[in-house]
Amino acid sequence: MANLEYTFTYDTLFKMLFVKFPDLLKRLVAATLGITADSISEFRITNPEIPPESLGDKFCRLDINMVVDGQRVNLEVQVADEGDYPERSLYHWAREYSSALQSGCPYSSLPRVIIVSIVDFPLFGCPEYHSEFRPLEVRRRELLSDRMAMHYFEVRKLPEDVDVANELELMLSLFRARTEEDLRRLEELEVPIMTQAIEAYREITVSPEFRELERLRADARHNEASALENAARNAARREREKWLGVVTDKDAKLADRDAKLADRDAKLADRDAEIADKDAKLADRDAKLADKDAKLADKDAEIADKDAEIARLRALLGRG
Repeated sequence: MANLEYTFTYDTLFKMLFVKFPDLLKRLVAATLGITADSISEFRITNPEIPPESLGDKFCRLDINMVVDGQRVNLEVQVADEGDYPERSLYHWAREYSSALQSGCPYSSLPRVIIVSIVDFPLFGCPEYHSEFRPLEVRRRELLSDRMAMHYFEVRKLPEDVDVANELELMLSLFRARTEEDLRRLEELEVPIMTQAIEAYREITVSPEFRELERLRADARHNEASALENAARNAARREREKWLGVVTDKDAKLADRDAKLADRDAKLADRDAEIADKDAKLADRDAKLADKDAKLADKDAEIADKDAEIARLRALLGRG
C-alpha cells in the first residue's frame, strides 16, 4: 500500500489546489458552513498567492482567506499539534475582525468573520468531528453577537464509512487520505465532486509549478537549516569565548589571590622567625638570670653559713 507523497493536508498542495480550482473550494466552504454552493452569490479569494518568504518556515501555514456573501472566511489546515491551536485560531479571528473596520465607519459595519479549521489531530474531548463556537452568555446561552463563528473539523474522528450523501464528510475524507488505496476507495464511490477533487489533486502534484514550488521550498529549508546550523555554531563559539574569558579572568583573580596569600605567608614566616629569635633571646636572658639567681643563692647560703658561725662563736665567747 503506497503512501501518498503529498496529502491533502500538505500546506502548499492545499493552497495551490483550492486556489487553482475555486469551484472545489466553494463546495468545501459551503459544506463546512452548512449551506449549498448554489446559495453563494459572492465568492472571492483575497490571498491567492503563496508568499515566497513563507516557504522556509518549519510550520508553514498557508491559509485561504475569502469573502463569502459579505462575510470574511478564513480556511486553514493544521497538521502539527503545537498545543495552542484554539488560542492561535482565536488570534486569527481577532486579527481578521479588527482589520475589517474601515476608517470613519461605525462598528456596526464590521462583517461576520468565520474561522474554519481542518485539523489532523485530536483537539477536543468529544466524539463529534465538528465543533462550532460562538460568543454566548454562559447561563442563558444568549448570543452576544453573530459576527463571530469558529468551526473545527477533526478529520481523525470521521466515521470509517462516510455517507455518500453527506458532502461535508466526503470532502473532509480527502484530508484523511494517506495512501493511494484511500484515494482509490474514494474514487470508487463514483461521486462527481470526489472524482473532480482527486483528478485536481493528481494534476497539481505533477504540475511543473508545484514541483518548482517544492524545489524552492527544499532550497529555502536547506538554506534555513544551514543558517540555523551556522547560527548555532557561532552562538556556541561566542558562548565558549565568553566562558573562556570568564575562566581566564577567574584564573587571573585566583593567581592574584594566591600571590597575595604567598606574600602574606612570607610575611608571617618572617614574623614567626622574628618571634622565634626574640624567644631565643628571652630564653638566653632567662638562662642568664637563672644562673645569676643560682649564684646569688650560693652567696646567700655562704652568708648564712658565716652568720651561723659568727653566732656560734659569739655564744662560745659569752660563756667564757
